[in-house]
Amino acid sequence: TSDGEISISFDHCIIAAGSRVTKIPGFPHDDPRMMDSTDALELEEIPKRLLVIGGGIIGLEMATVYDALGSKITIVEMLDGLIPGTDKDIIRPLVKRLKSRYEHIYLKTAVTGIKPLKTGLKVSFDGRDAPETDTFDRILVAVGRKPNGLLIDADKAGVNVDELGFITVDNQQRTNVPHIYAIGDIVGQPMLAHKATHEAKVAAEVISGIKTIFDPMAIPSVAYTDPEVAWMGLTETRAKAEGIEVVKGAFPWAASGRSLSIGRSEGMTKVLFDKESGRIVGAGIVGTNAGELIAEAVLALEMGADAEDMGLTIHPHPTLSETLCFAAEMVEGTITDLMPKKK
Repeated sequence: TSDGEISISFDHCIIAAGSRVTKIPGFPHDDPRMMDSTDALELEEIPKRLLVIGGGIIGLEMATVYDALGSKITIVEMLDGLIPGTDKDIIRPLVKRLKSRYEHIYLKTAVTGIKPLKTGLKVSFDGRDAPETDTFDRILVAVGRKPNGLLIDADKAGVNVDELGFITVDNQQRTNVPHIYAIGDIVGQPMLAHKATHEAKVAAEVISGIKTIFDPMAIPSVAYTDPEVAWMGLTETRAKAEGIEVVKGAFPWAASGRSLSIGRSEGMTKVLFDKESGRIVGAGIVGTNAGELIAEAVLALEMGADAEDMGLTIHPHPTLSETLCFAAEMVEGTITDLMPKKK
């Protein structure tokens, strides 16, 4: 510390040192016009043109904010889609809306150079649809985060830290050193606050002598964009890749009275059920308040619900929450709000 070295004795320790933004080598990060997600929350002026490098959750969330504030937004993403890892049908309504609002969205495109000028930041692109160069007032780099495990000298206490900076823990959040625990971003993906909170509760309870473990069946993810995107459990893309047979129920919000009444009918609710057991294994929602709605799907998975359970659960009408019920009814063939597919 500024006052010198301080020694602290403890019986138990919980490491919660988190993560930091990933910086791309070779970019002029010392230029104040280059931002990360933390910097983007502290701007005193709104940039006229903003380039967001990274089409993941953080980049799109910040783009949503600055678009609403009046910035002209350009997104560049190296992969072939936004929010990599999500099902394309779930993010399609979001992509459609963003294309109507943003200046450009460049997919399968790399930023090969950034040159600071008095008039802005000149960016070089490598991609089929992108120009060779363009100039922006500010650039937000949002290409992920990396754990802080290698920055805290945890190895001096005997704690194992891998080459990426992650600390390995067991299902009680205990490291290889029995009285030292770790939680949050530093122990692995997904890097989400609600995951870290539950891990911290487990660690504290174990230290207190309570027998418990961290064993969630699903951890929901939410992109706070407009519209919101939320998902949990198995995605359809992953199910196909792993050869898992699922039955899908997808309900378009264009048939939802509530979504029509608020003028946001672009959404969709999709629920996946295991073909053999019939139990819910995953869900994805795109639309207003999707982040609020996904919790019901998580609870259904934790409780082992099947399509009949969800379809027979009476939901208030008209609400967005009943789209989960309707998606389940699509599978059961009992829906009356939409013509079901013939079995």
